[in-house]
Amino acid sequence: MYGPRGPAIDRNSQMTVPAPSDASVPDGTATESGDSSRITPELLKLAGVIMLGAIMVQLDATMVNVAIDTLRQSFDVTVSTIQWVSTGYLLAMAIVIPLTGWAVDRFGARATWTFSLCAFLGGSVLCGIAWSAESLIAFRVLQGLGGGMILPLAQAILAVAAGPQRLGRMMSAIGVPAMLGPVLGPVLGGVLVDQLSWRWIFYINVPICLVALALSWRIMPAGDPETAERKGLDKLGLLLLSPGCAAVVYGLSEAGQHGSFTAREVLIPLVAGVVLLAAFAWHSLWTSTEPIIDLRLLRSRNFSASSGVLFVFGMAMFGAIFLTSLLYQQVHGDSAMRAGLLLAPQGLGLAVALLLAGPLTDKVGPRWIAVTGLVLAAAGTIPFCLARGDVNQLILGGALVVRGAGLGAILVPCMAAAYSGLANQAFTRASSALRIFQQLGGSFGVAVIAVILQRRVTDAYTGAAGHPTLDQVAGAYGDTFWWAVAFTVAAIVPALLLPRTLRSDAADESAPRPAAMG
Repeated sequence: MYGPRGPAIDRNSQMTVPAPSDASVPDGTATESGDSSRITPELLKLAGVIMLGAIMVQLDATMVNVAIDTLRQSFDVTVSTIQWVSTGYLLAMAIVIPLTGWAVDRFGARATWTFSLCAFLGGSVLCGIAWSAESLIAFRVLQGLGGGMILPLAQAILAVAAGPQRLGRMMSAIGVPAMLGPVLGPVLGGVLVDQLSWRWIFYINVPICLVALALSWRIMPAGDPETAERKGLDKLGLLLLSPGCAAVVYGLSEAGQHGSFTAREVLIPLVAGVVLLAAFAWHSLWTSTEPIIDLRLLRSRNFSASSGVLFVFGMAMFGAIFLTSLLYQQVHGDSAMRAGLLLAPQGLGLAVALLLAGPLTDKVGPRWIAVTGLVLAAAGTIPFCLARGDVNQLILGGALVVRGAGLGAILVPCMAAAYSGLANQAFTRASSALRIFQQLGGSFGVAVIAVILQRRVTDAYTGAAGHPTLDQVAGAYGDTFWWAVAFTVAAIVPALLLPRTLRSDAADESAPRPAAMG
């Protein structure tokens, strides 16, 4: 939902946004007007097409959050089961991100863009006709495979087409979906669920996808994949990372079902997942080819600190968003539409913070902006920890504004710090890795929060002989929100390792050199 938007953040360090090879350049758009700072009509049309695809992905993610409780009731499943609707989507998005550059090199930008939109379109249609929780989860994975490519591909295509003199203005266009999605998505999703059906939060993507496909074939030049420098796909890394992450998350969700981490159904997938992830780490560190996630980048202190913040922050952010929607509907009895409206203040706070975070990071430095953002996010979550059934909604609305401002203030300084000190040739791999760390953190966070929530609610029902009061159920949610606060506070530790100021000189000696990449 609020993923990194690429490396054009640190204006002091005069970085350039990495792009795929020449195959991804929209022919004519960059070459004809790349030396001019004028925004041409052709470039505006291309930006419009790209924004259409990007905002569709952002809206979909936020709309589904509002529908989680409705989906749980429709399929008569537990929270730890229905959380896979979000978790499977996030995992799929994370895994497919590093495949984007390889696909562009091999097939060209427009073909890859078309495939991504078609995968998202097909997944949306299938989600709309899903007949069970299991089928919906499977189709959400397909949707995530398409959506995961759209955002990094949108950034790369627009960066190359804009050229250095127009880069800042065009990159701001990519930030528009990030600001509109959290505000409009919950409201639109709530209206669709209440007035039509939960299926329409997926069907609404169909006309948008079709328009985006038609316009992209008219406006986006095909490119020539034959001229690209072909890069090999890290198949072994993909085979280790994908099932490893899925196994760990599955083990966590099974812990919610069995109420214990020692059950065989929990331990087997958890241990298998950890072994696969350990094997992937060894492979990434020692392979002579370019790995799917280059863990050697972690040799840079700035990058490793940023990665740590984004991973733990992803756990807190996605977990809290998942939990907040359920709180409004299950505890306060709000409809999906009202829940969407009540969630909108968080999007407003996020949008304002995104606008201010860049200039403040340049002026103050990334460390204290990120720490301030984490403190605000934690402070904005605490009222939900203390809330009971009769809480004033104005208090929670104000808390959401604060939390949203904190969330928005974290991303920009972390991204800027991550690229500070890295060699320019490492930017593409760094951008993919940062997105993946945040998405994986989000998937783990949702799974952990769902497990804790189900356990707390079960305890509330057991302790009250099956008839808990509203305050007891609200207390179970409050206990779970404390975990989101704990994740947020934990992210302060790596945030304190972020640089005080952004570097604009030579690359950090601790950063991996291109020669070391094999």
